[in-house]
Amino acid sequence: MGIETAEMNVAGQKFIVDAVPFQEIAGELTKTRPFSSTPVTALTGIDDVERVTAKAGATLTEPGNPTMYYWLLLHGKCQADRVEPDGSRSTVGTAQDGEGFGETPFLTGKTHAAFLITAVEDSTLVRFTGDQFWQLMSCCPGARKIVLSDMAARLSAYQAEALHREKLVSLGTLAAGLMHELHNPGSAAKRAASQLRENMLKLQDLSLRSSKKQKSPEQLECMHRLLKHAVKGCQCKAMSSLEQADAEERLGEWLHDSGVENAFTIAPAMVAMGFEQEELKCAREFFDVQSFSDTLNWLGALVSSVSLVCSIEESISRISDLAMAVKKFAYDDRSPLKELDVHDSLQSTITILGHKLRVKQIAVEKKFEASPSVIHTRGSALSQVWTNLIDNAADASPTQGNIEIATWTEPASGKVDDPGWLAVSVTDHGPGIPSDVLPRIFEAFFTTKPQGSGTGLGLEIVHRIVTQKFGGKIDVESKPGNTTFEVRLPLTGNGTSPAN
Repeated sequence: MGIETAEMNVAGQKFIVDAVPFQEIAGELTKTRPFSSTPVTALTGIDDVERVTAKAGATLTEPGNPTMYYWLLLHGKCQADRVEPDGSRSTVGTAQDGEGFGETPFLTGKTHAAFLITAVEDSTLVRFTGDQFWQLMSCCPGARKIVLSDMAARLSAYQAEALHREKLVSLGTLAAGLMHELHNPGSAAKRAASQLRENMLKLQDLSLRSSKKQKSPEQLECMHRLLKHAVKGCQCKAMSSLEQADAEERLGEWLHDSGVENAFTIAPAMVAMGFEQEELKCAREFFDVQSFSDTLNWLGALVSSVSLVCSIEESISRISDLAMAVKKFAYDDRSPLKELDVHDSLQSTITILGHKLRVKQIAVEKKFEASPSVIHTRGSALSQVWTNLIDNAADASPTQGNIEIATWTEPASGKVDDPGWLAVSVTDHGPGIPSDVLPRIFEAFFTTKPQGSGTGLGLEIVHRIVTQKFGGKIDVESKPGNTTFEVRLPLTGNGTSPAN
């Protein structure tokens, strides 16, 4: 007969707690699994315990509750669930007639309940406080053995479940990151294909106009040489902003003085493809003024088309690399080390994002001063770093703003942990990153962009690649009107760990 009764209502479900003398219920305890080999006479040292009568659906304890118990289920069925951040539940275990549960928090030093425990069926249980639990562990070797065995089994199950969850999270992160990374090269390839269609019409028109005039052997030879140069490849030496601007201005003025229409429009494309004034002199020498203008406009359209093809190739190559990275997700990348020029990598990324920069009329100032500018790597993950940093800078920049991209080298100081660094900085002049947000910018799925505008993965990917793949460092300084990300890659020993 109970000496005290309390009726409780938790989450709308009732259960009754009776305080009963321990010896009165000891006989029932010996029928449970933990105490099946323990004589009633050995169950001493405890005065009263609480017997709980719970209806199906009743909540016995909630996660975060500082009051914890060890439970023995006399009859019925109970269930432990993990409450997820989104409010959903994941079942981690159940208990049937005669089983005990709740020992793990005591034995692992926890101070709060971890799970939501509910009665699946009408159930009767006995619950022990922490002091009573330790008293039972002290007086009953048989019970202690089973309780420790139960804890080991539960911890093993928890670890297996946690590993499974971690794999799912990694897979989800990979999938979300892949979609994020595929967006930029996919969009760039689509835009380049659209512009290429326009260029083909222009080329056709200029070719038809040129075909009406008979060509001399010298003219045909000159056009052949220019054509050969235009289609020879995409890898031209990357120049700093100042070098490129000077070269474009010199060529534009020369073309203009030579009577070429659209001189300052076609000059940048021709400089980007490595054309110099000396190579074009043959055309001015062998063609009349109008034919020279038509020939150079034809060459400009051709060069622009080749540049667009290069952009498409670069985009598709990046998509292919990402697909290969997914394929190798679970394996070490054993491919040999290769040299990568960071200046070329940066220039390729600027090309990929060129349309976005042009739409916002954003000027990119390049200060490529790193020497050497070559590092060793097993993959092309650096393009992901530059894409995310420059793309974010473009998003933050106002229309007609400017972005500065600088490189430099920091020689080794002689210390063991200082191999010397190749540094790259990306600076924008947007509103800046709030001080309360700055510490969290490298967290996965954290974003301040409007819903649907950002995944919150870009900077997490950047940080992971720089620090884990290359053993580098990344720092950020931000205030209104000036935000700078600085990436430092080791000059020696970098890229030697397997690609992730």
